[in-house]
Amino acid sequence: MTESYNRLQGRVIGIAIAAALGGFLFGFDTAVINGAVNALAGEFALETGLTGFSVSSALIGCAIGAWFAGTAANRYGRIPVMVAAAVLFLVSAIGSGLAFGVWDLIAWRVVGGFGVGAASVIAPAYIAEVSPARVRGRLGSLQQLAIVSGIFTALLSNAWLAQIAGGSAEILWFDMQAWRWMFMAEAVPAIVYGVMALRLPESPRFLVARGEYDKASQVLLDFTGETDVNLKIEQIRVSLEREDRESMADLRGSSFGLRPIVWVGILLSVFQQFVGINVIFYYSTTLWRSVGFDESTALLTSVITSVINIATTIVAIMLVDRVGRRKMLLVGSVGMTLALGAMALAFSFGELATGADGSQSVELGPPWSIVALLGANLFVVFFGATWGPLVWVLLGEMFPNRIRASALAVAAAAQWVANFAISTTFPAMADIGLTFAYGFYTFFAALSFFFVLWKVPETKGMELEDMQG
Repeated sequence: MTESYNRLQGRVIGIAIAAALGGFLFGFDTAVINGAVNALAGEFALETGLTGFSVSSALIGCAIGAWFAGTAANRYGRIPVMVAAAVLFLVSAIGSGLAFGVWDLIAWRVVGGFGVGAASVIAPAYIAEVSPARVRGRLGSLQQLAIVSGIFTALLSNAWLAQIAGGSAEILWFDMQAWRWMFMAEAVPAIVYGVMALRLPESPRFLVARGEYDKASQVLLDFTGETDVNLKIEQIRVSLEREDRESMADLRGSSFGLRPIVWVGILLSVFQQFVGINVIFYYSTTLWRSVGFDESTALLTSVITSVINIATTIVAIMLVDRVGRRKMLLVGSVGMTLALGAMALAFSFGELATGADGSQSVELGPPWSIVALLGANLFVVFFGATWGPLVWVLLGEMFPNRIRASALAVAAAAQWVANFAISTTFPAMADIGLTFAYGFYTFFAALSFFFVLWKVPETKGMELEDMQG
């Protein structure tokens, strides 16, 4: 009995990991720009506004990819959408590495964004739909673990390539600069993801919706350990038939045009981004150079920060099905507020310095440089252990079966729009003052506490068929 149970556990963990590889590419694609941004600004003579747009341009594609992924997944299945995302990642990696100007680079980044957006919708939905309720939180957290692992790998790859070349703008192999190889390195995990996606079983909920009950029964039997497959099939079928054929119209309700649960998902996504987490991962190299680090040390510091992110995500995986989603989010909100507040305070003591080229930057001396460094890493600790993974867990499981893919698509699209807004505006906000920027993020971290307290439901241990809209 134990051997059979372990085998089933191994199978469902295996397919969850394979599905979460989309999250790895999601993290890699969004973070790879970190090590290349300074070289890009020099290569293409970019001013502040265009630099911000080139960093965040992929997020436009992310929002579009997320919006359409739900509809595509409902029509064609979860697996074909994963394969399509892998192809988009591959094309973007090669195109970005061979870009001849900033605008065609932006175009290739948008193409990659389509893949990121699709993966951000499909992976949490698929993992939730193939996971037993007792471990769904842990398996859903694999999405965030994959994302932060992708971020880490991108930052480590960037640091390694820059070190070999002597700088991100220096020539490396085949007469191409290191920053080009940073982008093209993504081709390897893209191919791996596509191959693994082709070997995954289709979601049993999708198969039931298509009337393919025998295939759905086999997936449930092989991967979830259901003892009464016929009863589970019937429960899924009934939950799917509570409403008519799914469309975006099913998301409508009395609360400003949408169902309340859809608004909860949208606002969870917005708060996750408005605390400024991606400013740390997109601009951290530039940020640490402003406090006195050289490029090599700044890249290494970014790698260390991403390792902390991975470690705290593992903590979240261990706790989520024991402690519950709401409690962990509340603790995370408090911790992020304190850490971001410390950063805002530290940068208020910064001094404006003018470089040899006439550019201006904020420089911090001791002890405030240490306060900023500790504040940034404590922020990553609290985010990585709570809001990072748990938002994806909740988005994958909190919606009723009938609207899950569509509602997740809307929530994920909102997340990418919020990410775009934060990432694009950071250079301009930093020009006003880093205290202003981090004060803004502190405000939303504090506000997120009250949102969770008043509006976010606890879903620990609930079956997907019991989720109410």
